[in-house]
Amino acid sequence: MKAIDLKHFNYPVLNSAKARAIQNVGLYAASHLPLESVKPTYSVELATDGVTAQKHSGRCWLFAQLNVLRHVAGQRLKFKNLEFSESYLAFYDRLGKANHFLTQMIAMADRLLDDRELAFILSRPDNDGGQFDNAVALIQKYGLVPKAAMPETYTSSNTADFNRLLNRKLRQLAVKIRQADAMQREAVKQAGMADVYRMLVYAYGAVPTTFDFTYRNDDGDFHRLTQLTPQSFYQQIVGVDLNQQVTLLAREDLKTWQTYRLSAEDNIEGGHQILLVNVPFDVMSRLAITQLKAGQPVLFGNDVLQDLDRPTGTLKGELYQLSDLLDCDCTLSQGERFETKIANLSHAMTLVGVDLVDDQPRRWKVENSWGSQVGHQGYFNADAAWMQAYAYEMVIQREFLPDQVQQALNTTPIDLPAWDRLG
Repeated sequence: MKAIDLKHFNYPVLNSAKARAIQNVGLYAASHLPLESVKPTYSVELATDGVTAQKHSGRCWLFAQLNVLRHVAGQRLKFKNLEFSESYLAFYDRLGKANHFLTQMIAMADRLLDDRELAFILSRPDNDGGQFDNAVALIQKYGLVPKAAMPETYTSSNTADFNRLLNRKLRQLAVKIRQADAMQREAVKQAGMADVYRMLVYAYGAVPTTFDFTYRNDDGDFHRLTQLTPQSFYQQIVGVDLNQQVTLLAREDLKTWQTYRLSAEDNIEGGHQILLVNVPFDVMSRLAITQLKAGQPVLFGNDVLQDLDRPTGTLKGELYQLSDLLDCDCTLSQGERFETKIANLSHAMTLVGVDLVDDQPRRWKVENSWGSQVGHQGYFNADAAWMQAYAYEMVIQREFLPDQVQQALNTTPIDLPAWDRLG
């Protein structure tokens, strides 16, 4: 390795104004492009309700899925601002993930601790993030309840402390499983799951098994449904066949027209599995437009922390002109970001509108779950460049899929490793 020889560097003449800006206000404030000062409009826009708030939790994927379903149910019932209990599904998600983790620990009990897959799984036993297919698995097994039947708790809305404690408990159980004889490992798991269930009841509250649902619709008519179960509530109030949802993926570093699995992220043993179909971005984008024109919102997974202005809800490609500011090219393509592990599926939101110019998307209306104090009363605006760079997944109904995507669904899935950036 050669030592750095400063004489070999070609020092350019520094722009003193740029230097002062970077040193005094930081990179992002100094490189920020101007923003639109008026609320954007869209040529295709769905009727929407008030936004929800996941607060300090990683449940964006649950909120996004439930936002789609509450719009469907709200239109059917003529009832605005219906909200389902995110805490109810989160309870069972944490329980299912803990069970999945311990099942993996039994299967890997004889591996060395420095095995890459084992080490990665031990680094994150349980968390409250997830994929759209995880929400499908939960709803299919456990149904839904209205928010009043299982409201938020402090811990369900602020999960960091509970995450740390639950993960400590799961790592303790992993140690016990590794120390136990092969015939005793399942017993260790079952005893441990009883402790996990108890922890969840303390943190999230007891889950309801039956409940009543009352509401007054927009016409002023009062309705009362009694002795509902979570499953009967879902069938009567929502009734959507979730198996008709297909998650499309647009990654440049993976083979197109190919299905992929992310089995390490499944949350329900024997339940609905994560399945992704990789397609070109323009195909995914066109299908999202088709679905919006049909009056249906579109769930999408993205890297929301890139080129974001949170207070105004602006998602704009190259919002921060860092390369120009520093006189240095700092760009990577989408495929290069995945290959070098900088890309991140950090958030899930819902598309509820698009502005088309000459049949091409100019900007998209995004329903977020960060409350009404950011953006335009909680709604964000994403331009076409940002979407192409940072929108990685979209959930499309089977009825809108062209033959080429339908055929791709029949390919043998390739299982992505546990450490893939989609996880």
